Amino acid sequence: MVEPNIISVIEQICQEKKLSKEQVLEALEQALASAYRKDFGERNQNIKVEFDPETGKMKAFDIKTVVEDLPEEEEEETKKPKKTKKGAEGKEEKEDVSSEASAEEERKFNPKTEIMLSEAKKVKKKAKIGDVIKTELEIPSAFGRVAAQTAKQVIVQRLREAERDVLYKEYKEQEGKVVAGIVQHQERRGIFIDLERITAVLPPHEQIREERYAPGTKLKVYLASVMQLPKGPEVIVSRRHPEIVKELFMTEIPEVASGTVEIKAIAREAGSRSKVAVTTTHENIDPIGSCIGQRGVRIQTIISELGGEKIDVIEWDEDPTKFIANALSPAKTSSIKIDEKVKLALAKVAENQLSLAIGKGGQNVRLAARLTGWKIDIEKEEKKVEKEKEKEKEKDKEETKEEKKKKSDARSDSDKDVGEKKKKKEEKGKTEKKETKKTLEKK
Repeated sequence: MVEPNIISVIEQICQEKKLSKEQVLEALEQALASAYRKDFGERNQNIKVEFDPETGKMKAFDIKTVVEDLPEEEEEETKKPKKTKKGAEGKEEKEDVSSEASAEEERKFNPKTEIMLSEAKKVKKKAKIGDVIKTELEIPSAFGRVAAQTAKQVIVQRLREAERDVLYKEYKEQEGKVVAGIVQHQERRGIFIDLERITAVLPPHEQIREERYAPGTKLKVYLASVMQLPKGPEVIVSRRHPEIVKELFMTEIPEVASGTVEIKAIAREAGSRSKVAVTTTHENIDPIGSCIGQRGVRIQTIISELGGEKIDVIEWDEDPTKFIANALSPAKTSSIKIDEKVKLALAKVAENQLSLAIGKGGQNVRLAARLTGWKIDIEKEEKKVEKEKEKEKEKDKEETKEEKKKKSDARSDSDKDVGEKKKKKEEKGKTEKKETKKTLEKK
């Protein structure tokens, strides 16, 4: 009735379906029991089949649990439901009736799975309440091809169910992690990704617009959700989820995986840019340097996995002012004022840093706001520096004017001195001439 190489068949099924030997044997026994029940069983029989894979023999049993004897009157009462009273008491009476009904339902006798104590003692004299009575059933010779065919169908169905359960448990445990896959094909509902043992779906809202998913392309995806459906487990994966960045950091950066460097927050615009805030409690470790790696090797690996998406690694700080200033990098802020009541921050930047602080289409300040959890306004710094420069220029001009005046005055003074000296010389010369004339006349 059973092929002698049943053990090798069971082992082969275990390897192919990645099921345990106990699961396959359980499915086989259930299939044989349902086949026996269908062709040779009776209505009130609780049939269980025990199969020995080494010998290929099986035994069928009718298994029943011993319960207390139920009196005939009580048995009849349980069949007749009590009428509910209508009156002023209302809800309380209904609750009493429902509690009595539930108690009666508990006392109901199930002839398929239970046997009364008096009947059980006829089979086993020392039977007690709670014992299990196993009555061996005869296996007819006709239990052959038809039963085997029925068993085969049930085995296939049970194995499928067991395989679905194993797959569901396996991928449910991996939910929220990053796994590697290969693009199979594309349909309206999304891209189908081969994850070795199961095919996952990458829906349109979880895709990145800039990416192209050609068949055969290898890529890493984030297991967003795993659901058990009648047809089997459905796995939804994502390329847009912010957690994919965190998981890639944990994969590529040992300090993050060990917990030495902690990722505090992530803000992402998939396919374009991400900001990651990191920190560490170790004084001798640079969290940003650990994430970037020597010559940017580590961060470049993550960027390539995300299709060239830019990643800004910034240092997290307990002080919101410093954290916001770091989050707005690569722009440099001149000052930041915060209002903790409404969680509003006003960042002032120089004119040449304004475009960097805002970013293309407001992306930089938008990501900084998501990362910090603060609403951030950017303002251009007041032109104090320019005014000071203008004042300095005016001072310089005034100084130059004064210097010119001084020089001109000095020149004029020198000219006057020269003139006076000439006049004095001329006067001296005239006096000397007069004196010489006088002396000559006297002689």
